[in-house]
Amino acid sequence: MNQRIAHIALVVKNYDEAIEFYTKKMLFDLIEDTDLGEGKRWVLVKPKGDSNCCLLLAEPVNKRQAKSIGNQTGGRVFLFLYTDNFERDYQNLLKKNIEIIRPPVVETFGTVAVFSDLYGNWWDLIEPSETNLL
Repeated sequence: MNQRIAHIALVVKNYDEAIEFYTKKMLFDLIEDTDLGEGKRWVLVKPKGDSNCCLLLAEPVNKRQAKSIGNQTGGRVFLFLYTDNFERDYQNLLKKNIEIIRPPVVETFGTVAVFSDLYGNWWDLIEPSETNLL
């Protein structure tokens, strides 16, 4: 069996502000932005490098979905962004005024810091230790 997670839906307030955040501040690549009609779009962004999984940015279509913006996991870390250079990427977060929730610490699995995206979802930035390589 060969399976993989291709996309993770991320509910956003606005397509364009989310694209701006992920491409200009997080330095992700915009993979696709296709108009589906009636205000819906198929928007995919992904981190640079060897990543098969993309974020599917999705505006809410009802009040229930809108309530999840910024709290997709009930206050836990939502996404885990692995890096090959923690200091480079952490300094980018600081330079782009991205909110740091927890400053860097060295754990057994690697160096990690928690930050918030533009809507308040928490992310881990992780440079794995030698025993937990990408």
